[in-house]
Parts: sequence; C-alpha cells; structure tokens
Amino acid sequence: MKKENIFVTRPTLPPLEEFVPYLQQIWDNKILTNGGPFHQQLEKELCKYLGVEHICLFTNCTIALVTALQALRINGEVITTPYSFVATSHSLLWNGIKPIFVDIDPITLNLDPAKIEAAITPQTTAIMPVHCYGHPCDVEAIQKIADNYNLKVIYDAAHAFGVQTQTGSLLNYGDLSVLSFHATKVFNTFEGGAIVCHDAKTKQRIDHLKNFGFVDEVTVVAAGINGKMSEINAAMGLLQLKDIDSALQKRKVVDAMYRQLLQGISGISCLQNTGEKTANYAYFPILLSQDYPFSRDELYQKMHDAGIYVRRYFYPLISEFPMYRGMPSAAFANLKVAHQTANSVICLPIYPELEMQDIERIVNLIRG
Repeated sequence: MKKENIFVTRPTLPPLEEFVPYLQQIWDNKILTNGGPFHQQLEKELCKYLGVEHICLFTNCTIALVTALQALRINGEVITTPYSFVATSHSLLWNGIKPIFVDIDPITLNLDPAKIEAAITPQTTAIMPVHCYGHPCDVEAIQKIADNYNLKVIYDAAHAFGVQTQTGSLLNYGDLSVLSFHATKVFNTFEGGAIVCHDAKTKQRIDHLKNFGFVDEVTVVAAGINGKMSEINAAMGLLQLKDIDSALQKRKVVDAMYRQLLQGISGISCLQNTGEKTANYAYFPILLSQDYPFSRDELYQKMHDAGIYVRRYFYPLISEFPMYRGMPSAAFANLKVAHQTANSVICLPIYPELEMQDIERIVNLIRG
C-alpha cells in the first residue's frame, strides 16, 4: 500500500456542520464585511484570549504589516532580519522604506541585539524584528536600544500566536505586533491577520487606514487601503478559537516526540525554547551540522522522494532575492550566521493530527 504524503503542515479545521450555523447567520443578516458582528466579536474574543488591550483584524498579515508602518508614519531606514518570510521586508519596500539587514543570533535565530546599534544611522526610524518560529526575541534588549535612539519597534509576530513570556503576552512588547492567521498558522481564519496595539487612539488610526482612510461616509483622513477581514473569515476565527488550546496541546505532544526520537542522531540538533513560558509549537526546525552524513539538500530531497514534504524555512535568505541583493547590508560578510543557518535548516512536519507512526517514519528517514 502506498503511504500517504506528509506535508510540513496541515490546516486544522472544525467539523463542517459546526461552521454552517455561522454561514446561516451571515446569509440571514446580509452583512458580509465592513466590521460586521462576527468581526467585532472576534476582536473582543482575541483580546481576551491573547491578553492584549486592542486588536485590529486584517484580510492578511502582509497588508497588516504595510499598514502598521503607515500607522506609525515610519520612513527612511528600518533595521530587520534577513531570516524570515519575504513579506517582512516586502512591506518595507511597499512603503518606500529601505530595509537594513542585521545578522541573527546563533541560538535563538532571531535578530541579534548585539548587532543592531552598529547598523543605526541618522535615517533609521524603526526596528522590525521577527519572533522566528514563535520563539521570543530578546525584547528587553531591543526595547532598550529603541529607547536610547528614539526608534519605534514593530514586531512581525506572524509565528507567535498565543506565546506567553514570564510577564504575559509576547504581543504586548514593542509599539505594534503583527499576527498572521494564514492557513499554515497555528490559528487560522483561512486567510487573515491582525495588528496588536496599546491604546484606543492608535487602534482608531489603524481602523481608518485599513478602510481606505474613511472616518465616516464623507470624511477621508488618510490614503488608506482595503485591508478589512470579511465576516466569513471572522466566523471561522470564532469557531477555531473554541478548540485552539486542544490544538496547541496536540502540537506540544508532537514536539516532545520529535525531541525524544531525535536524541543521539549525530549531526542533528533541535532549536531549544528561548524564554517562552507558554510556547505554541508552530514549527519544528532541525539544524544539520558537518557530522551528519548527508548535506541538508540531500536530506531534503530524500524526504521529498519519500513523500514527506519538509521545508527549508528560511532558505534562501531575503537578502538573496534580486530586489535586495545589491544593498550593502545584504553582503554575505554582514550576515554570516543567517547564511549558515539558512543552509543547514529543515522544518519537519508538525500539526495536531500528525500520527505517531508518521513521526517515526520521518525520524527513521533522518536516522538513515
């Protein structure tokens, strides 16, 4: 019997019959978008669940990143990481902002605070770190630098839904945090995203910007964009939120099984938790060293040939793409740790429904 393909992730979906009553309400009230009742309810429920004061829902995370930069009136140069999905720095280019790439920490794989100050110039206006794989950045060190140089901090928290530190929600750090609710994330609304902010005035500005800049029927105060989440997406979010704790607990079990089974395999190391009180187990990256008998790409191909679709998150680096390659900060010598990591990482499949026999199959292929 041919074995079923295993993908790096698989969206968690509720039973279809549980979604139908939400659709019926949408059909009955004929409100499809523009901040309808499900949209408003999801914002309230997410604030409560995530432990944040204000949240603004978006059609996707990329539009939310673009809008976050607009909301804080960021311009000039922004310090960021090359080790992320391209949306992080694409949002800067869409705003006419120059990304300045800084190397990552070899342990956390997040933006290295020790490298930030050397990259600051008179044109620097903000820092945009990424909580890579859902592991917290060194938020205290980054905030200290931002305060010293009067810089804003916008966290790309696409991976960080539900992550808690010793002091509470990771999303409460920085001036803004931006979430992704894409189908591949631990909490999904099919497509979606959000901006977390700290005060009602900032939320109001963001809400205006995501609705073309409209304040009322005849008043436009900014060159906004259409970034609103639809009622169908918001309804899915409300339904997903009911079972999110169970889904995260199942991810935790998968994470623990990988760690147990991978122990003792020469040349394979797992990324350790970096300060979370509560993790979300969004990804399971492994790093290959020279002690491993195959190259990273040989193992990647071996997995694909066996129907196991691992991913090389994040290879190549953002700085390697044509629109960034010529920038001085994209030089190899400036990003040695990021390059080494990008050439040695593989993210293994992780999702709540991943079965024990599939985990064993994956690890046995790694073991060779």
